[in-house]
Amino acid sequence: MLENLSRTIEIIKNISVSEERKEVLKPLADYIQNKVNANEEIRLNFICTHNSRRSHLSQIWAQTMAFQFGIKNVFCYSGGTEATAMFPKVGETLVNQGFQIQKLSEAENPVYAIKFDDNQHPIICFSKAYFDDFNPKTNFGAIMTCNNADEGCPMVFGAEARFPIKYDDPKAFDGTDVMNEKYAERSLQIVSEMYFVFSQIK
Repeated sequence: MLENLSRTIEIIKNISVSEERKEVLKPLADYIQNKVNANEEIRLNFICTHNSRRSHLSQIWAQTMAFQFGIKNVFCYSGGTEATAMFPKVGETLVNQGFQIQKLSEAENPVYAIKFDDNQHPIICFSKAYFDDFNPKTNFGAIMTCNNADEGCPMVFGAEARFPIKYDDPKAFDGTDVMNEKYAERSLQIVSEMYFVFSQIK
């Protein structure tokens, strides 16, 4: 694990997850445990309306927590009901929390390579629809990270399970004095919950 990222993980170990949120998270942990028990690949697709903020944070932190806890064969993806672009503040927040990010393209919808460890393959991030060819077609768990995606996608085609794990949108604070703080806060909430999920896996 990258040194600065390890420091962030030490901080989140002290962030408590409420009993109410644990109940929301437990079905996802059970899904992952069942896959581990069956020695099957674990594919998780984090879905939000625009695939610009919460779904990317969730994808990146879930992949990182799988590595942290030594859970093998975990492949995390993200998507939206439509494609836009990963919001720049998301990348900035992740760099501040210890990731290394390389921008691979300068398009309207840039592609980013995000590293959590010197020797591990980077996480590839760009905005896409959840059913994009980059993402798995079948045998995956769909994690709905916002109300709009959960309500707007009554069916996620190809998903074998669906988990509504919703987060407040930090977009609400764009352009305000507390923007940096709120993005960092949402990122830390997400990683504390992904830490909890993967800590449950035996």
